[in-house]
Amino acid sequence: MVLVYSNNKKTTIEMLGKASEIAKEQKKKVTAVIIGKADENLAKEYISYGGDQVIIAETDLDFKAEEYADMLANIVKDAGIATIFIGSDRNGKELSARLGGKLNAGCVVDSNNIYIKSGKLTAERVVYSGNAIAVEQFNTKPAIITVPPKAFDPIKKDNSRKGEITKKKIDTEKSQSKIVKVQEMKSEGVNVEDAEIIVSCGRGFKNKDDIKLVKELADVLKGKTVGCSRPIAADLKWMSEDHWIGLSGHKVKPKLYIAAGISGQIQHIAGMRDSGVIVAINKDPEALIFKSADYGIVGDLYEVLPKLTSAIKDKMG
Repeated sequence: MVLVYSNNKKTTIEMLGKASEIAKEQKKKVTAVIIGKADENLAKEYISYGGDQVIIAETDLDFKAEEYADMLANIVKDAGIATIFIGSDRNGKELSARLGGKLNAGCVVDSNNIYIKSGKLTAERVVYSGNAIAVEQFNTKPAIITVPPKAFDPIKKDNSRKGEITKKKIDTEKSQSKIVKVQEMKSEGVNVEDAEIIVSCGRGFKNKDDIKLVKELADVLKGKTVGCSRPIAADLKWMSEDHWIGLSGHKVKPKLYIAAGISGQIQHIAGMRDSGVIVAINKDPEALIFKSADYGIVGDLYEVLPKLTSAIKDKMG
């Protein structure tokens, strides 16, 4: 049995596709888990995306890794789960570590490729800031793998699929830790992870006001999503972290990614390497970004961006 859990619906649907592939090869079934209020419509949707069974662990408890790990551990033991996929967000990373400790199980974090090799479950992940790929195999069961958003494409939705929906009340001891305060992170309402077209800016920009050149290009492309490299968000504070793309920022997978004034350090490349088409604009012909680009424009961004925006505007009417 392959279990899939994330508190993010999109990540769960993405993982279900890969879980179905692994389960088919192992001649097993896929179980999706929902923790919280009973939501049969969501359960049916998970079945349509590859789940064979959905277990709803009903609880009024807000997320706390200790208690959620207890619930998942009970489900894993009762159902004889061999493989566990957990969404790799802030909650998922803490949850997977605690679950691994409870089950005495191996855990591979942030895997972007999962397959069976020589009869063993194998997971790949980026290490050393993107300079290498670690290939890791599990020798014991259960195996826990955390999966970041956009790592896998979901399978085609099939509303005719049938599956079993089970509701469970799982008793768990309340942990001694307490949530003292929850404070929302300041946000500009930008969601770069779901954008199909992103225009990003980097340290090649001289002033904060000059970022309007990137915004104008994004507008004519009807993408309207602007990203940035680490220095713009973390060091200069010219943009919020909503826009930050890279190893420590957001991982994106748009159809088109335009990088203007970005040198192409591996930390940034790790966040956008899976983009469909990558266009780089940089005045330095030796900039690392060109090695990752499908198309490159060597030139001053202050000259290139206005001309590119004007040309696209004319072309698109």
